[in-house]
Amino acid sequence: MTNQAKQPLNPETPSDRPKDQSGKRFKRRYITATLLLLSFAVGLGSGFLFWGRQAHCGETQSANQPELGPPDAPITIIEFSDFTCGYCRKFHLETFNQLLDTYPDQIRFIYRNFPVVGGFEAALASLCAGEQGKYWEYHDLLFTGDLAMGRSAYLQYAEELGLNTEALSECIDSGRFTYQVEADYTYARSMGINGTPSFLINGIPVVGAQPLEVFIQIIEAELNK
Repeated sequence: MTNQAKQPLNPETPSDRPKDQSGKRFKRRYITATLLLLSFAVGLGSGFLFWGRQAHCGETQSANQPELGPPDAPITIIEFSDFTCGYCRKFHLETFNQLLDTYPDQIRFIYRNFPVVGGFEAALASLCAGEQGKYWEYHDLLFTGDLAMGRSAYLQYAEELGLNTEALSECIDSGRFTYQVEADYTYARSMGINGTPSFLINGIPVVGAQPLEVFIQIIEAELNK
């Protein structure tokens, strides 16, 4: 996440702040608690990085995951995202296409559903569109379209792409891709991910809708190894 002139955007997840206190005894306790929290954060980050590397080494070999790019590309990016997340939309409007255009043959991009904001049905709709051979076109409409989320929007997007809307609606209602969305969600949680969008770039974690420069810095470092 190299030029950090822009303030990083946080993922969509709640946060808390410690209350202000005074006194020497409190300061000592506060310093001790802060050191403990820092140690915990370092440990969590290390775990995220370790499991991310494990994912890069083998876990991504799933025929069911929507992906773009050569399967043997030197860079694998896994995105954990929610179609109803504002920061996820920002990433896809401002960074996604530029990233793939910058490295057209060097990135394998995998999308994993992590519906923490409310995009479970949208995730199902996207996979149902994939069943008709239009996953990525539908994926792009969900992020770039002007319609509010909901069944009528999902059917209208399908119609725009020339899909069978009755088949799409039946697919959503059948829940036959529920297991895949739930598996993505469970996997993300097991990795310690709790906000969207989150990314693994060859196992290196990037959190939030970071600018293109952040992705380029990590990708270039990986390519130059």
